[in-house]
Amino acid sequence: MEKNAKSNVSEPAVIVDSVTKSFKIPLEGSAGLKQKIVNVFKNKKGYRQFTPLNDISFTVNKGDFFGIVGKNGSGKSTLLKTIAEIYSPDKGTVTVNGSLVPFIELGVGFNPELTGRENVYLNGALLGFSRKEVVALYDEIVEFAELEDFMEERLKNYSSGMQVRLAFSIAIKAKGDILLLDEVLAVGDAAFQQKCFNYFEQLRKDKKTIIIVTHDMGAVKRFCNKALIIKNGVIEKIGKPQDIADIYTEDNIEVVGGGMQVQPETNLKLSIPKKRYNADEKITAKIEYNPVKGVSTFVNVSIVRDGTVIADLNTKYKDYLNNPDGKNKILFSQSLEKFNPGTYEFYVTLHRAGDDLLIQQVAHAATFFVEGYDPARGGSMKLDDEWSE
Repeated sequence: MEKNAKSNVSEPAVIVDSVTKSFKIPLEGSAGLKQKIVNVFKNKKGYRQFTPLNDISFTVNKGDFFGIVGKNGSGKSTLLKTIAEIYSPDKGTVTVNGSLVPFIELGVGFNPELTGRENVYLNGALLGFSRKEVVALYDEIVEFAELEDFMEERLKNYSSGMQVRLAFSIAIKAKGDILLLDEVLAVGDAAFQQKCFNYFEQLRKDKKTIIIVTHDMGAVKRFCNKALIIKNGVIEKIGKPQDIADIYTEDNIEVVGGGMQVQPETNLKLSIPKKRYNADEKITAKIEYNPVKGVSTFVNVSIVRDGTVIADLNTKYKDYLNNPDGKNKILFSQSLEKFNPGTYEFYVTLHRAGDDLLIQQVAHAATFFVEGYDPARGGSMKLDDEWSE
C-alpha cells in the first residue's frame, strides 16, 4: 500500500493496480497433527486456495462517488478491505492520495456492557477523535441517531437497529478525504435511512471522494457517477452507473430460498392526482407494480417530512393483495386532517409476504404540499388509511 497524505489536486484519489488477493481455506479434517502427517505422505494439501481478487485494476478520481457491485462472494468486501489496508495484496499495489476513513463494519469496538454515552467516547477514540472533539460533537451524534432517551442505557439493551444508528452517527463525524462505505446505505428504518440519503447527497455536493459497496441499485443510480461490477474476483465491467445497475439486475434474477424468482425491477411506482391539498382533504395515491410470479407480496407506504416518518402503513394483512397472480394496481387514501402545513414525500416498497424480504423500493416516489392550517386543529395525526383494489 502506498499512501500520500499531502495529495495533489490533480492526482487520482485511489489507484488499484493489478491487485490479487488469495486466502488458504482449511479443508475439513485437516487440522489435527495426525491428519497433517497423513496428508504429507499422500502429497495432499490440507487447504484449498480461494482467490476473491484476481488482477484487479481501476482508478478513482477525486470527487468521484464510485460504486462497487456484485453478488455475495464476488470479492467486493475483500476489495474494500484491501483499499483500507485491512488486507495486504499478494500481488499489485493500492495507492491512496489523501486521508482515508473506512465505514466497513459499523460498531466494531462497541462494548455491550457500557452505556450508549460511554460507547460514543470509546468508538470516537477508535476513530481518532480526542475527548475534547467527542464532547463538542456529542449532542449532534445523539440527535442524528435519535437516541436522546437511551444514552444512559447499556448497549446490550439496544435493538440491533439502534446500535447501527449510533455507530453510523459516530462514523459520519470522522474527517477524511476518502470515505469507504460497505452497505451502510441500508441502516435503520425509513426515516433514518432518509437522513443517511440526505447526508450522502451533501457529500456528493461537497465533491467528497466516496467508494461504496452496495446491493442497492437505486442508490447506485442516484448517487454514483461511476461504478464497476465484480464477478468471481474479476472486474466484469467499469462504466456508467445505469449500465452497471442493469447488468447487476440481470445477473440477479435467480432462484432464492423457497424457489422464489427475485425480480428487482418490478416497475413499482406511486402517483398522485395533484400536488397541493387543503387540510380538510384526503390524498389518494395509485400504486402500480408487476406481480412477482408465484410469490405473495405486500406494499408498504411511508409519508415522510424532513426525514421523519409521519405515517407508515402497509397491506401486509390485507389478504386480497397477497395473491401473486392478482391485480397490480392499488388505491391508497389518507386523511390530511391532522397534517401540519408543509411539504411531504411518499416512499413505497414492495416485499415478499412471510419473511418481509425487500423486492424493490422507491424513495421520493411523489411529493405533495398541505396548506390551510388551523391552529385550533392541533392534536396528533389521525391514521385512517383506506386501501382498495
